[in-house]
Amino acid sequence: QVQLVESGGGLVQAGGSLRLSCAASGRTFSGYYMGWFRQAPGKEREFVAAISDSARSTYYTDSVKGRFTISRDNAKNTLYLQMNSLKPEDTAVYYCAANPRNWGTSHLSKSYDYWGQGTQVTVSS
Repeated sequence: QVQLVESGGGLVQAGGSLRLSCAASGRTFSGYYMGWFRQAPGKEREFVAAISDSARSTYYTDSVKGRFTISRDNAKNTLYLQMNSLKPEDTAVYYCAANPRNWGTSHLSKSYDYWGQGTQVTVSS
């Protein structure tokens, strides 16, 4: 069992940066693959990025490659998403998620066991 709490969202102008954090409770964080998803109003939740338990592997959706970086600090039980060169289309509620069924399904929201409550990111033009 793990509980996830996101923070770091806010309002930023286009071209700006934000860093999201996801604090995890429990001692098993280091053993989980982790992911970030986002959901804009009226749209389905979509995959943003995933990271393996050791952080050796990462995976991004095409629209954020080169702009976003997923990372983790297993000693601090924390997942991060550094977001640079933000665009208005990045506006959404961002969620962290833990423990997908396997790495091959880490881009699928239905694969994850645990979810945070979300943090709002708004990018103004």
